[in-house]
Amino acid sequence: MHLTRLPAVLALLHGVASQQIYDIIQTTWDRSHLLTHFQPTPDPINFVQPGPIGSADIVIDDSSVHQTVYGFGAALTDSSATLLSTLKSQNSGSYWQLMDYLFNATDGANAAGFSYVRVPLGASDFSTKAYSYDDTRGDTSLSHFNIAAAPSQVFSVLHDILSINSMVKVHVVPWSPPGWMKSTGTMDGGSFQSQYVSTMATYLLKSLQGFQSKGIPVYAISIQNEPENSNPTYPTCLVPVATEAQIGLALRTLMNNNGFASTKLIGYEHNWDDAANYPVQLMQQAGSAFAGVAFHCYGGTVSEQASFTSKYPEKEVYMTECSGENGSDWWSDIKWYMDNLFIGSVSYGASSGLMWNLALDGNGNPKLPGTTSCGGPGCRGVVQINSDGSWSVNQEFYSMAQASKAIIPRDHGGPWGQRIGVSVGGSLDWALVVGAYVTGRVSSADWDRYSIVVLNWDDGASSGWNPQPVKATIEFRGKQATYTFPVGVTTLWWYAESTSLNNNAELRVQSEGAAA
Repeated sequence: MHLTRLPAVLALLHGVASQQIYDIIQTTWDRSHLLTHFQPTPDPINFVQPGPIGSADIVIDDSSVHQTVYGFGAALTDSSATLLSTLKSQNSGSYWQLMDYLFNATDGANAAGFSYVRVPLGASDFSTKAYSYDDTRGDTSLSHFNIAAAPSQVFSVLHDILSINSMVKVHVVPWSPPGWMKSTGTMDGGSFQSQYVSTMATYLLKSLQGFQSKGIPVYAISIQNEPENSNPTYPTCLVPVATEAQIGLALRTLMNNNGFASTKLIGYEHNWDDAANYPVQLMQQAGSAFAGVAFHCYGGTVSEQASFTSKYPEKEVYMTECSGENGSDWWSDIKWYMDNLFIGSVSYGASSGLMWNLALDGNGNPKLPGTTSCGGPGCRGVVQINSDGSWSVNQEFYSMAQASKAIIPRDHGGPWGQRIGVSVGGSLDWALVVGAYVTGRVSSADWDRYSIVVLNWDDGASSGWNPQPVKATIEFRGKQATYTFPVGVTTLWWYAESTSLNNNAELRVQSEGAAA
């Protein structure tokens, strides 16, 4: 009797008749949809027996599971915190509406669900003045260390963010050590002096303790933003590999001995173009100290991340900075961001995707007086905040939000999405860029959520302008769904049993069949 029931039981176990796409979130090139959630017509899209493939054929391989993705977001610079705090004073209702739209990660919320925030330790090029947490020259005992040197708005806005989304991960990093630790004697430019290795490690530990005293849990800390960059017009610092390795080893020990063993230490924090050198050498010299490395987008190409991950596949990778520029084309930016950052960088192993300033005004201000950073048209924030108390979100918001919707936990306190295998075939395989993810559940009785983020960039831009939707098939566990993707970014999901449940159930059924 068990043998005759086997095919039907296996069909039930795989849920082959029940995998359906109910939810679609979309941002289109013409802005007719802007992070718009809707249900497909007809409702739902069923996975059925495979037929002919579409112009593009998306093949999901959920047996190939890769890194966890912890979220998307931006940097809460002093400038961003000041603008947001001013908005809160001007129009509290508008402020909370914006913050909810940015950070609410509740399932089904009309919001981006941003869950990763980077915070400078001390001044950056987006501060009112250059400062560190200890500007007392020669204070190697750091007796004058003061976390309150930072604008109070940084901490108050962080508290507001965490009140909306307690899952937000805070990643801190200095743009420069205190000036007295450097060759220039100032925060601006120059190089780190190696006799201050242990002092700098203690400075970073005190920074963690300072955030802790403000009620801000820190997920990760980096030693130096862009350690291969020295600019005399804003806080920067050259830190050679060997020196960062020494600071890292000393800091890791301090963290482990002072209640921060679970806080991640991340290295490098610079561009793709040196991925094969600095971060690799850092792991060679101090791999035991660092959980992984972070990349920026300003030099090289995203594929160069593989120069690191191929050598250290067990280490984590984070994409922590890229900035838009005022006046650039809305849709061209979204194409680049998805291809290189919010699908691309993740496909090369990144566990985060971050832009630079969370908020700026329409001119890319306020900036550090006299800085040459973000020259020309100026940097663009994820959010634009105007002097009249109004705000708007930019293309960076929609790009990250589409990706964020695929990986935020389905259940409160549940796991984050993990990247899974995906490939694209068909005559228009070049037209779609796809990321695929699985998000586990708190209860083993609940089915996992499977998501894809799809960029259709078949807009004919190279030969005129002729946006073309792409009819695609989606292959999953021997079944096939069909959807026509407009030019834009589409996130959609469905539910299915976890592969571990399938494997265990099949073993049980096979055992029963053998016993019969």
